Amino acid sequence: MDEIVRFQTVGLRYGMGPEVLQDLSFTLTPGSFHFLTGESGAGKSSLMRLMYLAKKPTRGSVSLFGRDIASLRHDDYPTLRRRIGVVFQEFRLLSHQTAFDNVALPLRVSGMREKEIKKHVEELLTWVGLEENMAAWPETLSGGQQQRVAIARAVIAQPRLLLADEPTGNVDDRIAARLLHLFEELNRLGTTVVIATHNKSLISSSLHPIMHLDGGRLSIEDRESEPAATVETLPRLGRL
Repeated sequence: MDEIVRFQTVGLRYGMGPEVLQDLSFTLTPGSFHFLTGESGAGKSSLMRLMYLAKKPTRGSVSLFGRDIASLRHDDYPTLRRRIGVVFQEFRLLSHQTAFDNVALPLRVSGMREKEIKKHVEELLTWVGLEENMAAWPETLSGGQQQRVAIARAVIAQPRLLLADEPTGNVDDRIAARLLHLFEELNRLGTTVVIATHNKSLISSSLHPIMHLDGGRLSIEDRESEPAATVETLPRLGRL
């Protein structure tokens, strides 16, 4: 089976400081779903940065989609990054574009026709409860609304790998459950998903394995997985 992510004895430090990640070795296969947990400062965001190519390891090797990132050329990065959807804690929405245009961006980059883009974006934004905010500028939206726009943008093109850093941190439990259903639907369509979260109720609502970081070291708790119940009709996500 092909590997989406492979870490081999990976260590990471910033500058001359101590290692924030130590001897990480694991593999993520296509269609897997993991929660990533750990106390603040345990290294969760650093691990995410390695997986979306924002950092290179200090030692060890990281491979994405079968490519060792140490051997990548600068021109290779955009192609690989288009296969990765990322939900950042700070959202990183484009302030000069509406909620609709922020979500539409990955589909426009892929060359999808505008008629199809309109259908997919409107359906997804309606499903995450933003049907009245499609033309809104990011600065006029609440933190929770901006977060849902960022999530919609990350999943709209069905990336092969989705990395979400505290994706439910600014929403209530009802919206959090709805977003988990969205991530699980994307996973059922074949996307490998990693969600970094402190939300214990989110974790307990399913039996996906848990990757736990403690002091920069990783352990993985495998739980007997079962399909999550889908109680609402999920949006048809756009395909590249």
